Amino acid sequence: MERSSTPSGGSSRREATRQKLYEAAVTLIAEQGFSATTVDEIAERAGVAKGTVYYNFASKSVLFEELLRHGVELLTASLREAAERTDREGGTKVDALDAMIRAGLLFISRYPAFTQLYVAELWRTNRTWQSTLMVVRQQAVAVVEDVLREAVAGGELSDEIDIQLTAAALVGMVLVAALDWQSFQPERSLDDVHSALSRLLQGRVSGNR
Repeated sequence: MERSSTPSGGSSRREATRQKLYEAAVTLIAEQGFSATTVDEIAERAGVAKGTVYYNFASKSVLFEELLRHGVELLTASLREAAERTDREGGTKVDALDAMIRAGLLFISRYPAFTQLYVAELWRTNRTWQSTLMVVRQQAVAVVEDVLREAVAGGELSDEIDIQLTAAALVGMVLVAALDWQSFQPERSLDDVHSALSRLLQGRVSGNR
């Protein structure tokens, strides 16, 4: 799970190590669950010493919390970039929403294990990182809310839509549809899945036929 830009020097080395730990943790936890995954296993999968894990993260729980934060921030950045790119190219706000759907699908196809963990954790209420997860989730949804709000202000969408609920519904639609695609319809291409969700967006949100 790589960041779009990487710092230099010692900071760069530490970031590379943390990336390896994120990858190891997300894969192992997706395979066998959080409780069953040990720090020793994470270190072994990442190819580092156990002490390196604790040098970067105070505990397994802190590692997982930072993993969730890191992953959702990457998703948020990809959604924002899709909207900004559409704006630079002169597209409408509904075009921007469509581009964000595609960006979300691309992210999930690249990081399916993380997405499975993220969706599963949204339903849990007894985790120490629940408040962090809610904060970063809202950051992702807020990007969609901003575009919806601008679409309403510009007359592209009806001012009767519930912006908060619609934004959450769009994000949820992409997550659930993508997981269904990855798990049960892997033969379908990303373009095919995006086309289906795009038609849903155009028909149900913008009201176009």
